[in-house]
Amino acid sequence: MAIKQVIVVRTDLDMGKGKIAAQVGHACVMGAEHVRKSNPDWFSEWWEAQEKVVLKVANLKELEQIIRDAQEFGLPCSGISDAGHTQLPPGTVTCASIGPAPEEKIDKITGDLKLL
Repeated sequence: MAIKQVIVVRTDLDMGKGKIAAQVGHACVMGAEHVRKSNPDWFSEWWEAQEKVVLKVANLKELEQIIRDAQEFGLPCSGISDAGHTQLPPGTVTCASIGPAPEEKIDKITGDLKLL
């Protein structure tokens, strides 16, 4: 069973490359820590290669739908809100981590999304 982590990023916020990288980094760490505690077997298998894929959605509505779908499907999901110190207002939801979890489960939720 292949285990991966997917990060889904909003493209409507016009974040700079560094800001996107920081938000994706937050999502990777939050998602991995969530799974380390909730499903140590998935985490252990994922840890070897740490496969990550970064995908995009157009806006908050699409991101919220992906989060709802992941949660309804029983996948670990962590939304990321910006602290508001630089480019965005405090509390702006920028991205979400799904997994690490089995690839075939994640693909049912994110398989139609495009790479960032």
